[in-house]
Amino acid sequence: MATISTAVFKENLFNGKVLFCTGGGSGICKAMTEAVMRHGANAFIIGRKLDRLAKSAAELSNATGRQCGYAAADVRNPVLIKEAVEKCVAQFGRIDFVICGAAGNFLTTIDAMSENAFRTVLEIDTIGTFITIKATLPHVRATRGSYILMSAILYDRGLAYQAHAAAAKAGVDALGRVVAVEEGPRGVRCNSIAPGPIRDTEGFDRLTVGTPEDVDNSAKSRVPLQRYGAVADIANCGVFLFSDAANWITGQLIAVDGGELHTNMGMVPNYPANVLEPATMASVIKGKL
Repeated sequence: MATISTAVFKENLFNGKVLFCTGGGSGICKAMTEAVMRHGANAFIIGRKLDRLAKSAAELSNATGRQCGYAAADVRNPVLIKEAVEKCVAQFGRIDFVICGAAGNFLTTIDAMSENAFRTVLEIDTIGTFITIKATLPHVRATRGSYILMSAILYDRGLAYQAHAAAAKAGVDALGRVVAVEEGPRGVRCNSIAPGPIRDTEGFDRLTVGTPEDVDNSAKSRVPLQRYGAVADIANCGVFLFSDAANWITGQLIAVDGGELHTNMGMVPNYPANVLEPATMASVIKGKL
């Protein structure tokens, strides 16, 4: 299982630093926020549900002994994100690290997907990442800080049922490389993390298909390290990328997936039948929408 980062990195690694994280109220991004806070940083989390944010911020503060602020904002709204950035800076005085983690996804084929559904995922993932970068950039420049963009290995292999998310994440990664090139001379780094299948997350529950036994067996057949990931696996990578140990790494996409990228990424059972037969397809994604 994943080694907790405090067993590897110094607990005071990020003393005096501040993290701004979209999507930080739950799941992988909440775990990443906790890991950075456990190493001394204060944090500010963004999401759309105020009650969830308040609860998560209190949990993060209690678990780490650091301060966690929050603001309800939709990453598609540049005015609200700018206000959240201003609130973060008013509370903590600076922004050193940014995680762009807000995302949307679901299973569907192209012919079953509406134009609005496709557009919405691009607006949340790609445009939301751009809006967050633009709003935080003056502060990250001032601290010679670092960005982590949350991506996914979807577009290299043409993964079925994921046209919307694949297009969105391709845009996110392209944006991150441009940020790395434009902002590198100012001392700002930008990298992307692409998580593999991470157990006990909303994304895992929504995007995996089959019985629990099928799902467990799938890991052994397609993940070289023979297990699904944990949120700590992604959080640990985030700590590394924000640390000085990674101070010559920028513009990179890092797959944290147990090696799954190098196998067939068998998320589509019984291919090609399940993409050729609408009735079969409907049974595969039943309950996932």
